[in-house]
Formats: sequence, structure tokens, C-alpha cells
Amino acid sequence: MPFADELVGRGTIEALASCLHAADPGRRWDGVAASAAALSPLALGARVRLAADALVADCGEGFAAVAAVVRAALPDPSFTGWMIWPVTEAVATAAVVEAAADDGPAFDDGLALLAELTPRLTAEFALRTFLNADLDRTLAVVEKWVAHPDEHVRRLASEGTRTRLPWARQVPELNRRPDATLPILEALYADPAEYVRRSVANHLNDLSRLDPALAVAVADGWLARPAESTPRVVRHAMRTLVKKADPGALALLGFPPAPDVAVGAPQLVAGVVALGDELEFSVELVNNGAAEARLVVDYVVHYRKAAGSLAPKVFKLTSRTLAPGERVVLAKRHSFRPVTTRRHYPGEHAVEVQVNGARSGRVTFDVVGIEPAGQSRL
Repeated sequence: MPFADELVGRGTIEALASCLHAADPGRRWDGVAASAAALSPLALGARVRLAADALVADCGEGFAAVAAVVRAALPDPSFTGWMIWPVTEAVATAAVVEAAADDGPAFDDGLALLAELTPRLTAEFALRTFLNADLDRTLAVVEKWVAHPDEHVRRLASEGTRTRLPWARQVPELNRRPDATLPILEALYADPAEYVRRSVANHLNDLSRLDPALAVAVADGWLARPAESTPRVVRHAMRTLVKKADPGALALLGFPPAPDVAVGAPQLVAGVVALGDELEFSVELVNNGAAEARLVVDYVVHYRKAAGSLAPKVFKLTSRTLAPGERVVLAKRHSFRPVTTRRHYPGEHAVEVQVNGARSGRVTFDVVGIEPAGQSRL
């Protein structure tokens, strides 16, 4: 995960101020320029908000002024990259504020401007402002984007409306209405761009956390009228449900419960793992049945928490089909290097194997060492 300075740092905002000045040299851009010098103590979201608010304040005349200068900057090829994030937030804020006071064209034009900006850098985060202001009105516009000739705009339709979009503000109404975005997914699951299809799969994976039965039913419908890419989209969309051993998802993907397969306990290379090293283990699978066995094999690491209890997390190992009588040994290395998304604690941990949703062969091991304090990131 990148540091905030690598995304929205002083140089990024100074470059934005330069682009704005070139687009509208008659206006002073003192606020945007000053925000560049005030970023250092702030996390990423606060940096974006500071620069966006400064842009709106420098325009000072409502949404129309913001939209005019942004569109004037669009022909400039240097008006691109991470500087666009605060620009999209400024557009969304100005449009929604003006629409709340006067039901004029600002709301719809603000959405149109996000579609113009998203090829420069995704406008998915700013779209949340519109979704929270008026979900149905926003979706009515977004649903038209699924036919847009630019794949970036089509992806924005799916990615910006995800329920669990990383780094983004929540949209509570989407959580209450998990079926609200299905028309978008139905239109895009067979999109010609892999970039768009992957977003659709991630979107349906998000929905599977809210309503597993709905997600399985949607994926089942796609497989009934598939494109060549559909099986891969469905596998990616069902990944969380497979890890959770959801019977509907496992059946949909052709992994039967309780196959006649012997699963050995994980064999550890060492029972002690130093922080920063890797846990190495292998597991033996033998198909004792008379028919081939389709298997999805995961493994579960039970991490020690600060209070001493263990919390399981499932990781993908492989998918494999074993012929009758076939034996296979699978090997894996699992890293215990410090990461920003998980704090490692010393003490007893455990690992076990999960085959077609069934766990077995739990084995314990110890993690030793002290995790160093890391640099603050996002």
C-alpha cells in the first residue's frame, strides 16, 4: 500500500495549481497553492479534502465556476494522474451543494463531468457523494454509462457503486438495498474489457457479503447465458463465499461436499517461525473414490490477537481435479513479514486445510519476535 506522499503530495498539488492557472490565468489560485504546503501532517483522505475545498473556495462562484475551469483544463495532457482525485471531489461537492439549494442542472452535469474526468484518474470515490445525496437519481444516470464507448466510464458504473469500495466512503442505502445495482452488473458481466469485468466480479463479491443467496442466484443466471469470460468472472465473484464454505457457491462452481478424498494434516518444515520469515508447509491429498474429484483447496491461518485469542483467516491454495486413486502433495509458503493491514503478535498460531468447505488437520506453530513500529501510511 503506497504512502500518502506518493499519491497526493506537495508536488501533486503544485502541479494541479499550475494546470488551473493555465486553464484560467485571470483567477488567483492562492488556496490551492497554500494547500500544497499544508499536506505533510495529513493522511491521504484529509489531503484530498483539503485540496478539493481549496479549489472550490478559489472558484468562489458555485458549481458553474468549478465546472468551467475543469473543462477548460481537460485539453491539457498534464491535467491527469493523482491530481484528479481532489478535482473530482471538488466537482461532486459543488454540484451536490448547489443541487440541494436549487434543483437545477448541477447534479446531472456534475455526474457528466465525473464521466469526463474518470479516464484521467478514476472518479469512483467522488461518485459516493452523489450516491449519498440521492441514490436513485444517481443510479438512473450511472445505468446509462454501461453503454458508454469508453471502458473507463463503464468501469466507473460498476466500481463507484460497490458496497465495499476500498478507501471510499460508505453508502448506507446500498447496504440496505443490495439489489439496487444489479442492472449495472447484468449489463457489464460480459463486457469486452477485462478491466470492467474484474470490477463486476469484485462488485458481486461485495454483494455476497450482504446477501449470499442473491449473489449466487445472479452468478447462476450469468452461467446460464455465458460469454467465454463468464466462468472466470463467476469464480472471482464467488471467492469470499467459497472461503466461507457457502454450499450454494461451492455447488455452483462444481465442488461437491464431502468428496471421497483423504486430507492429511499440514506438515510443517519448522514449528517456529520468526517474524519476517515464512511458514512452510505441505499437505497430501488422495482421491479414494471411483470417480474424479473436483477440489477447491484453501488453508486457514489462525492468527494470534493482542488479547491472546486466535482469529482465522482463509487463503487460497489451489483448485485441482484428482483422478481416482491419484495422490498429490501441495506445498505453500506463508509470509509473516510486517504489513500495514495486519499486526502480528508472538505466540501460538495454527494452520489447517479447507477442502470443498470442510476444514481438517489443524496444526499449531509459534511465531517469535517483535514487530517494529512501521511508518504511517494511508
